[in-house]
Amino acid sequence: MSNPTGGGVKPGLRVLVTAGAAGIGRAIAEAFAAHDARVYVCDISREAVEKCRAEQPGIIAEEADVADEAAIDRLFDDVQGRFGGLDVLVNNAGIAGPTSEVENIDPREWRRTIDVNLNSHFYCTRRAVPMLKQAEEGAIVNISSVAGRLGYAYRLPYAATKWAIVGMTESLAKELGPFGIRVNTILPGIVAGPRIERVIRERAKAVGISYADMEKQYAEKASLRRMVTAEDVAQTALFLCSAAGRNITGQPISVCGNVETL
Repeated sequence: MSNPTGGGVKPGLRVLVTAGAAGIGRAIAEAFAAHDARVYVCDISREAVEKCRAEQPGIIAEEADVADEAAIDRLFDDVQGRFGGLDVLVNNAGIAGPTSEVENIDPREWRRTIDVNLNSHFYCTRRAVPMLKQAEEGAIVNISSVAGRLGYAYRLPYAATKWAIVGMTESLAKELGPFGIRVNTILPGIVAGPRIERVIRERAKAVGISYADMEKQYAEKASLRRMVTAEDVAQTALFLCSAAGRNITGQPISVCGNVETL
Protein backbone atom coordinates (compact mmCIF):
# COMPACT_ATOMS: atom_id res chain seq x y z
CA MET A 1 0.00 0.00 0.00
CA SER A 2 2.96 2.27 0.52
CA ASN A 3 6.75 2.29 0.62
CA PRO A 4 7.71 0.26 3.71
CA THR A 5 10.57 2.65 4.45
CA GLY A 6 8.17 5.59 4.75
CA GLY A 7 5.40 6.28 7.19
CA GLY A 8 2.87 8.11 5.08
CA VAL A 9 -0.22 7.27 3.07
CA LYS A 10 0.34 6.43 -0.57
CA PRO A 11 -1.16 9.16 -2.82
CA GLY A 12 -3.98 8.09 -5.08
CA LEU A 13 -5.49 5.47 -2.81
CA ARG A 14 -9.03 4.58 -3.84
CA VAL A 15 -11.13 4.78 -0.69
CA LEU A 16 -14.79 4.06 0.08
CA VAL A 17 -16.26 5.28 3.37
CA THR A 18 -19.79 4.20 4.26
CA ALA A 19 -21.94 6.73 6.13
CA GLY A 20 -19.19 9.14 5.16
CA ALA A 21 -21.04 12.39 4.56
CA ALA A 22 -21.19 13.42 8.23
CA GLY A 23 -19.71 12.71 11.65
CA ILE A 24 -16.86 10.22 12.02
CA GLY A 25 -17.23 9.08 8.43
CA ARG A 26 -16.88 12.61 7.11
CA ALA A 27 -13.77 13.16 9.25
CA ILE A 28 -12.24 9.95 7.89
CA ALA A 29 -13.07 10.88 4.30
CA GLU A 30 -11.53 14.32 4.70
CA ALA A 31 -8.40 12.88 6.30
CA PHE A 32 -7.81 10.59 3.32
CA ALA A 33 -8.65 13.34 0.83
CA ALA A 34 -6.08 15.60 2.51
CA HIS A 35 -3.49 12.94 1.67
CA ASP A 36 -4.42 12.93 -2.02
CA ALA A 37 -6.64 9.86 -1.90
CA ARG A 38 -9.55 9.42 -4.29
CA VAL A 39 -12.49 9.26 -1.90
CA TYR A 40 -16.05 8.04 -2.40
CA VAL A 41 -18.59 8.29 0.40
CA CYS A 42 -22.15 7.05 0.64
CA ASP A 43 -24.76 8.09 3.16
CA ILE A 44 -28.45 7.45 3.76
CA SER A 45 -29.06 11.15 4.41
CA ARG A 46 -29.69 13.16 1.27
CA GLU A 47 -29.13 16.37 3.20
CA ALA A 48 -25.71 15.16 4.41
CA VAL A 49 -24.74 14.04 0.91
CA GLU A 50 -25.67 17.39 -0.62
CA LYS A 51 -23.80 19.27 2.11
CA CYS A 52 -20.72 17.10 1.60
CA ARG A 53 -20.80 17.72 -2.15
CA ALA A 54 -21.03 21.46 -1.60
CA GLU A 55 -18.29 21.64 1.03
CA GLN A 56 -15.96 18.95 -0.33
CA PRO A 57 -16.30 18.91 -4.13
CA GLY A 58 -13.23 16.67 -4.41
CA ILE A 59 -15.06 13.85 -2.60
CA ILE A 60 -17.63 11.80 -4.50
CA ALA A 61 -20.80 11.55 -2.41
CA GLU A 62 -23.83 9.43 -3.23
CA GLU A 63 -26.99 8.46 -1.40
CA ALA A 64 -27.30 4.79 -0.38
CA ASP A 65 -28.84 2.66 2.36
CA VAL A 66 -26.10 0.21 3.28
CA ALA A 67 -28.62 -2.10 4.93
CA ASP A 68 -30.10 -2.72 1.47
CA GLU A 69 -28.15 -5.43 -0.37
CA ALA A 70 -29.34 -4.25 -3.78
CA ALA A 71 -28.25 -0.69 -2.98
CA ILE A 72 -24.80 -2.02 -2.05
CA ASP A 73 -24.54 -3.80 -5.40
CA ARG A 74 -25.33 -0.55 -7.21
CA LEU A 75 -22.86 1.31 -5.00
CA PHE A 76 -19.95 -1.00 -5.76
CA ASP A 77 -20.76 -1.07 -9.46
CA ASP A 78 -20.45 2.72 -9.39
CA VAL A 79 -17.19 2.62 -7.42
CA GLN A 80 -15.76 0.16 -9.92
CA GLY A 81 -16.88 2.34 -12.81
CA ARG A 82 -15.42 5.53 -11.34
CA PHE A 83 -12.21 4.21 -9.74
CA GLY A 84 -11.53 0.98 -11.61
CA GLY A 85 -10.96 -0.76 -8.28
CA LEU A 86 -10.57 -0.17 -4.57
CA ASP A 87 -7.67 0.00 -2.10
CA VAL A 88 -9.42 0.84 1.18
CA LEU A 89 -12.88 0.06 2.55
CA VAL A 90 -14.01 1.86 5.71
CA ASN A 91 -17.13 0.23 7.12
CA ASN A 92 -18.35 3.12 9.22
CA ALA A 93 -22.15 2.90 8.98
CA GLY A 94 -23.99 2.45 12.25
CA ILE A 95 -26.95 3.63 14.28
CA ALA A 96 -27.43 3.96 18.02
CA GLY A 97 -30.41 1.64 18.17
CA PRO A 98 -32.92 1.70 21.02
CA THR A 99 -32.13 2.62 24.61
CA SER A 100 -34.41 0.41 26.65
CA GLU A 101 -34.78 -2.52 29.01
CA VAL A 102 -34.45 -5.76 27.06
CA GLU A 103 -38.08 -6.73 27.63
CA ASN A 104 -39.25 -3.47 26.06
CA ILE A 105 -37.10 -3.57 22.91
CA ASP A 106 -39.23 -3.67 19.79
CA PRO A 107 -38.01 -6.59 17.61
CA ARG A 108 -38.24 -4.28 14.60
CA GLU A 109 -35.69 -1.95 16.23
CA TRP A 110 -33.48 -4.94 17.01
CA ARG A 111 -33.54 -6.07 13.37
CA ARG A 112 -32.88 -2.57 12.04
CA THR A 113 -29.86 -2.18 14.33
CA ILE A 114 -28.47 -5.53 13.16
CA ASP A 115 -29.13 -4.62 9.52
CA VAL A 116 -27.32 -1.28 9.66
CA ASN A 117 -24.54 -2.00 12.15
CA LEU A 118 -23.59 -5.54 11.16
CA ASN A 119 -25.18 -6.72 7.94
CA SER A 120 -23.98 -3.62 6.09
CA HIS A 121 -20.39 -4.52 6.99
CA PHE A 122 -20.92 -7.96 5.47
CA TYR A 123 -22.64 -6.66 2.33
CA CYS A 124 -19.87 -4.15 1.69
CA THR A 125 -17.02 -6.49 2.54
CA ARG A 126 -18.19 -9.30 0.26
CA ARG A 127 -18.29 -6.87 -2.66
CA ALA A 128 -15.05 -5.09 -1.73
CA VAL A 129 -12.81 -8.12 -1.23
CA PRO A 130 -12.52 -9.14 -4.92
CA MET A 131 -11.51 -5.54 -5.68
CA LEU A 132 -9.05 -5.42 -2.79
CA LYS A 133 -7.46 -8.67 -3.97
CA GLN A 134 -6.72 -6.97 -7.26
CA ALA A 135 -5.04 -4.03 -5.53
CA GLU A 136 -1.31 -3.99 -4.81
CA GLU A 137 -2.27 -4.16 -1.16
CA GLY A 138 -5.64 -3.57 0.45
CA ALA A 139 -7.09 -2.57 3.79
CA ILE A 140 -10.41 -2.77 5.57
CA VAL A 141 -11.10 -0.58 8.58
CA ASN A 142 -14.24 -1.48 10.48
CA ILE A 143 -15.70 0.98 12.97
CA SER A 144 -16.90 -0.78 16.11
CA SER A 145 -17.17 0.93 19.51
CA VAL A 146 -15.81 0.69 23.00
CA ALA A 147 -19.14 -1.10 23.50
CA GLY A 148 -17.47 -3.87 21.49
CA ARG A 149 -15.31 -4.75 24.51
CA LEU A 150 -17.57 -3.74 27.41
CA GLY A 151 -21.08 -4.68 28.39
CA TYR A 152 -23.58 -1.86 27.92
CA ALA A 153 -26.81 -1.95 29.91
CA TYR A 154 -29.94 -0.70 28.11
CA ARG A 155 -28.07 -0.72 24.76
CA LEU A 156 -28.25 -4.44 23.96
CA PRO A 157 -28.72 -4.32 20.14
CA TYR A 158 -25.94 -1.76 19.72
CA ALA A 159 -23.45 -3.58 21.93
CA ALA A 160 -24.21 -6.95 20.34
CA THR A 161 -23.41 -5.63 16.87
CA LYS A 162 -20.22 -3.93 18.01
CA TRP A 163 -18.91 -7.14 19.60
CA ALA A 164 -19.79 -8.98 16.37
CA ILE A 165 -17.73 -6.51 14.33
CA VAL A 166 -14.66 -7.35 16.40
CA GLY A 167 -15.18 -11.05 15.69
CA MET A 168 -15.70 -10.34 12.01
CA THR A 169 -12.49 -8.31 11.91
CA GLU A 170 -10.32 -10.98 13.52
CA SER A 171 -11.79 -13.68 11.27
CA LEU A 172 -11.30 -11.66 8.09
CA ALA A 173 -7.72 -10.79 9.03
CA LYS A 174 -6.89 -14.50 9.05
CA GLU A 175 -8.75 -15.19 5.82
CA LEU A 176 -7.43 -12.23 3.86
CA GLY A 177 -3.91 -11.92 5.23
CA PRO A 178 -2.43 -14.26 2.59
CA PHE A 179 -3.70 -11.82 -0.05
CA GLY A 180 -1.92 -8.89 1.60
CA ILE A 181 -5.18 -7.40 2.87
CA ARG A 182 -5.10 -5.96 6.36
CA VAL A 183 -8.26 -5.83 8.46
CA ASN A 184 -8.56 -3.86 11.68
CA THR A 185 -11.33 -2.33 13.72
CA ILE A 186 -11.39 0.96 15.61
CA LEU A 187 -13.33 1.14 18.86
CA PRO A 188 -14.18 4.81 19.41
CA GLY A 189 -15.09 5.86 22.91
CA ILE A 190 -17.38 8.73 23.76
CA VAL A 191 -17.16 10.87 20.63
CA ALA A 192 -18.19 14.49 21.06
CA GLY A 193 -21.04 15.61 18.82
CA PRO A 194 -24.80 15.51 18.25
CA ARG A 195 -25.02 11.71 18.26
CA ILE A 196 -23.65 11.22 21.77
CA GLU A 197 -25.82 14.10 22.95
CA ARG A 198 -28.88 12.14 21.80
CA VAL A 199 -27.61 8.96 23.46
CA ILE A 200 -26.96 10.76 26.76
CA ARG A 201 -30.40 12.37 26.65
CA GLU A 202 -32.15 9.02 26.02
CA ARG A 203 -30.13 7.17 28.64
CA ALA A 204 -30.77 9.91 31.22
CA LYS A 205 -34.47 9.53 30.55
CA ALA A 206 -34.27 5.73 30.82
CA VAL A 207 -32.65 5.83 34.26
CA GLY A 208 -34.49 8.92 35.50
CA ILE A 209 -31.75 11.51 36.00
CA SER A 210 -30.91 14.88 34.42
CA TYR A 211 -28.95 15.31 31.21
CA ALA A 212 -26.19 17.19 33.07
CA ASP A 213 -25.78 14.40 35.59
CA MET A 214 -25.64 11.76 32.86
CA GLU A 215 -23.12 13.79 30.83
CA LYS A 216 -20.89 14.03 33.92
CA GLN A 217 -21.16 10.27 34.42
CA TYR A 218 -20.09 9.66 30.81
CA ALA A 219 -16.98 11.87 31.14
CA GLU A 220 -16.01 10.10 34.35
CA LYS A 221 -16.06 6.71 32.61
CA ALA A 222 -12.79 7.51 30.76
CA SER A 223 -9.41 7.53 32.48
CA LEU A 224 -8.59 10.82 30.74
CA ARG A 225 -11.95 12.25 31.86
CA ARG A 226 -12.79 13.59 28.41
CA MET A 227 -14.51 12.69 25.18
CA VAL A 228 -12.58 11.99 21.99
CA THR A 229 -13.17 13.66 18.63
CA ALA A 230 -14.08 12.38 15.19
CA GLU A 231 -10.68 13.61 14.04
CA ASP A 232 -8.96 11.34 16.59
CA VAL A 233 -10.70 8.37 15.00
CA ALA A 234 -9.91 9.59 11.49
CA GLN A 235 -6.20 9.88 12.18
CA THR A 236 -6.15 6.31 13.50
CA ALA A 237 -7.85 5.06 10.33
CA LEU A 238 -5.30 6.95 8.27
CA PHE A 239 -2.43 5.41 10.24
CA LEU A 240 -3.79 1.89 9.75
CA CYS A 241 -3.76 2.41 5.98
CA SER A 242 -0.29 3.95 5.90
CA ALA A 243 3.16 2.39 5.57
CA ALA A 244 3.57 2.83 9.32
CA GLY A 245 0.68 0.42 9.85
CA ARG A 246 1.74 -2.14 7.23
CA ASN A 247 2.15 -4.96 9.77
CA ILE A 248 -0.95 -4.26 11.82
CA THR A 249 -3.92 -6.55 11.14
CA GLY A 250 -6.60 -8.36 13.10
CA GLN A 251 -6.52 -5.74 15.84
CA PRO A 252 -9.32 -4.03 17.78
CA ILE A 253 -7.85 -0.59 18.54
CA SER A 254 -9.57 1.56 21.12
CA VAL A 255 -9.53 5.35 20.62
CA CYS A 256 -11.33 6.27 23.80
CA GLY A 257 -9.17 7.82 26.51
CA ASN A 258 -9.45 4.37 28.12
CA VAL A 259 -13.14 4.07 28.85
CA GLU A 260 -13.20 1.88 31.96
CA THR A 261 -16.86 0.96 32.07
CA LEU A 262 -20.18 1.62 30.39
